Amino acid sequence: MNIQENISLLPYNTFGIDKKARFFVQASTEEDIKTAVLKAKSMRLPVFILGGGSNILLTQDLEALVVKIEIVGISKVSETEEAVFVEVGAGENWHNFVLYCIQKQWAGVENLSLIPGTVGASPMQNIGAYGVEIKEVFQQLKAIHRETLEEKYFDWEACQFGYRESVFKNKVKDQYIITKVVFKLKKTPVFRTEYGAIKETLNTMGVKTLSIKNISDAVIQIRQSKLPDPREIGNAGSFFKNPTISEGEFENLQKEYPDVPHFPQYPGIKIPAAWLIEKSGWKGKTFGKIGVHKNQPLVLVNYGGGEGSEIAKLSKQIQQSVKEKFNISLHPEVNII
Repeated sequence: MNIQENISLLPYNTFGIDKKARFFVQASTEEDIKTAVLKAKSMRLPVFILGGGSNILLTQDLEALVVKIEIVGISKVSETEEAVFVEVGAGENWHNFVLYCIQKQWAGVENLSLIPGTVGASPMQNIGAYGVEIKEVFQQLKAIHRETLEEKYFDWEACQFGYRESVFKNKVKDQYIITKVVFKLKKTPVFRTEYGAIKETLNTMGVKTLSIKNISDAVIQIRQSKLPDPREIGNAGSFFKNPTISEGEFENLQKEYPDVPHFPQYPGIKIPAAWLIEKSGWKGKTFGKIGVHKNQPLVLVNYGGGEGSEIAKLSKQIQQSVKEKFNISLHPEVNII
């Protein structure tokens, strides 16, 4: 295992922020992870786990041992008449896994196409898009405890999934390192086309007979039309979560803005953060080397050479502006480091 020193994290975060790791190592096995944790303890340094780098905003150098998770592999572990159970390494690219499932005709993740990041991060965030969340296909995961190095399995209930939430962002935050995830995928698909512009896009594509590949292609087309490619413009996708407000608050908001988009989200109503940000006047605004994307105001961008601290400051300004205009609080989906 090769531990490197003073390594730039520029290639390892989709915002394209040039901050350094005091030490850096790539872990391709569970034993690599355990060895890295012990090494960090001997150096009296914290461990920072890095997956695809698509959900972090670096504002400083990391005085830590950064462990890049690169455990890969996709294997079918069992099946029933209705479902297949697939174990995936935490370091697998999420979208590549989705494409693999589509090739095998395993249904359930097609609506989650083109989400950046790795498989290991998917249950942490309970990633979701176009009416589907990870919790709907999740079976269990394997993780290593940072202190004891004990291996532990978490089932669906133990993960305590919520909207972009799990136990790994709350009760056991920074206590475990996810190494493998098992998904339960359907042999017979249940098509989900009611969310967003999927139906409209399918019609434009001339699709007559639905398939999981059709839906994946439609989602990819929608995302590419709205979201900038991180390889071209630094970003981490959606920067803020969509807020949920009470029915009473929604009724008051609708009186002033009859066209406000909304979705039922028990126990209230979910309002698109992008709509709130656009109505607050931020869409397409640029500030030196950073800004708010011209097509999708939910995305903050680094046009090249921007600082993470500048983007963090911009995010706070947006939060304050939305709060003043709508009395609704926005919360970051991205982890600000």
